[in-house]
This record gives sequence, structure tokens and C-alpha cells, in this order.
Amino acid sequence: MSPLAAILSQIVDNRRLKVEAQVGPATGDLIGAQVGANLLVENEFSASLKRHRGRALIAEVKMGSPRIGSLKGRVDPLEQVRVYAREGAAALSVVVEPDFFFGSYELLVECRRQSGLPTLAKDFVVHPVQLEWAREAGADAVLLIAALFSDAELTAYAHHARSLGLVPLIETHDAADVEKLSQSAWEIVGVNNRDLETFKVDLDHSMDLVGGLPADALKVSESGIAIAADIDRLEKAGFDAFLVGESLLLADDPGAKLRELTARSPW
Repeated sequence: MSPLAAILSQIVDNRRLKVEAQVGPATGDLIGAQVGANLLVENEFSASLKRHRGRALIAEVKMGSPRIGSLKGRVDPLEQVRVYAREGAAALSVVVEPDFFFGSYELLVECRRQSGLPTLAKDFVVHPVQLEWAREAGADAVLLIAALFSDAELTAYAHHARSLGLVPLIETHDAADVEKLSQSAWEIVGVNNRDLETFKVDLDHSMDLVGGLPADALKVSESGIAIAADIDRLEKAGFDAFLVGESLLLADDPGAKLRELTARSPW
């Protein structure tokens, strides 16, 4: 596993401690249990991205982050997701990590219910029980951060998610992460444009990595997407879907911003 950026390492270590304090360390051989279970799944989440391909917006709710602090009192998450659904988002992402991003699986339950949109549970997964929590909360997909796993672990966690009816979205940050995808088939893969050390975003990160992503997978560009021209550029490069958080959350009129991002250019 590549060395993790300091903030990611801190978040992951804290998440592991908190989850294991609740349920104990992971038991059993997840890798051994998943050998040969390489059947891909499709559900409402992946189907919606395919229907909206090229302008498929995964609209995010998060109640804060280490960079921007808490958004509690500034963002009404349930009104936000109702806007997302009304204005044509293909899917929803809910950040559920509680200590750095102020989320919860209870928040996911309510956002899924209020929006009716297929929903991605965005957590720092370090224990199989988190996949079960996501399913119980009504999620349709789960985020798996490739940097947190060996090749075998990533495949095993993805297979376990599929066994629960969840589509895994595999998030990559660099070429080493992309290489982990080369030996298996995947439904959805993503590139995060945010530098985990500086928190700066650069869409060129997606442009640099898209050529190495699995050809048959839906491709998602994540973070730093602010205007329709960003989506035009990423779509031309080969991306099918776009995960947008802060541009919507901090917009004066999130509905207008979403309409702007999903409108196709006239040329």
C-alpha cells in the first residue's frame, strides 16, 4: 500500500479505532471467503449513471470537512437533497464519516428517503461491517478508497459489497491505485482530483489518469468541478459521471447550479 497522506492517515486511523470499539476487530478471512466471486452487479445506482451518461451528476451532501469546517446551521441537508432530486441529479452521495466530516448513517437514511435518489455511502471503509451499515441505511453503492487496501483486499471488499447488493465505486488518487484495477473487472471507478496533502484540486489529475482506467467501467471524476465547462472537458476525456459537492453545497442557489452543470453545451 502506498504511504497515505497525513490527513487521510489520521482519518483512517481514527475511523478504525471507532469502528473496532463498536464491533471489535474484523474476524474471519474476507479474502479467502471471496475467492472466485467475481460477478459484477448492477442496481439503481449504476443504472441511473448509465441513463444520464455524460451528464450524470452524483450530487453530494456533507456536513463539513477538515478544510471548510462544519456546515451545520449553514446547509439544510434534507432541503438540499430535495433540490437535487427536483433538478435532475442522477444520484446522491452522502458523506457518513462522523468525526471529520460530521456525517452519519442516520443522515444517509433521511437523505435517501427525502430524495428518492439512488445513494452512495461515502465512508472511509476499514472494516466489513461498514458495508453492512451502508446496506442497512438504504445505500445502493459504497465508496472504496483504493489506497487503503492491497490488491487482494480491494477485490475482497468489492466482492463483499456486491454480495450485499451494493455497487462498489473504487476511488483512485494516483497511478499506483489505478494499477490495482488491472486484474479484475469493475462496475464504477473514480479519480479524486483533490490532493490529500494540500487539499488543492486540479482537474488535470483526472485527465492524467483516465487513460489507465478500465475501459468497460463507468468513470467518475470527483472533486473540484465548478462550472459546466469542467464537465464538458471531462466528458470529452472519457468520463461518464461527475461527483460534485462543495460547488452545490456552497452555492447561493443550488438548484440553478445543478441545472447549469447538467445542461449540455450547444456546440
